[in-house]
Amino acid sequence: MKILIAEDDALILNTLEFRLKKDGHEIITAIDGREALEKIEEHRPDLIISDIMMPYVSGLEIIGTVKEKYKDEMSIIILTTMGQEEVVLEAFELGADDFISKPFSPSELSIRIKRFALRKK
Repeated sequence: MKILIAEDDALILNTLEFRLKKDGHEIITAIDGREALEKIEEHRPDLIISDIMMPYVSGLEIIGTVKEKYKDEMSIIILTTMGQEEVVLEAFELGADDFISKPFSPSELSIRIKRFALRKK
């Protein structure tokens, strides 16, 4: 599965990239929202994992843009910090498919991704 990870925290980004490559996925990374939108256009990933709070373009803006432009071609999992229930609800209203709260287990994220891969078949 081709996955784009949009995360401005380099440690989280590198950890996710390492784990998901180990799981056999093709990984594309973006350090901010603007770069994420460019790479989404260029690579057309199957799944987007995006932080909500990022420089230039927020995760919510990414969801809105992707769902408007690509409809249901790409699934989106958002990463949030605990206590952002209103933001999670807004993300779902915009079309996000799932969310995971930080801090999280890379194994939990891996399982959620496998669920999306099963749906794509």
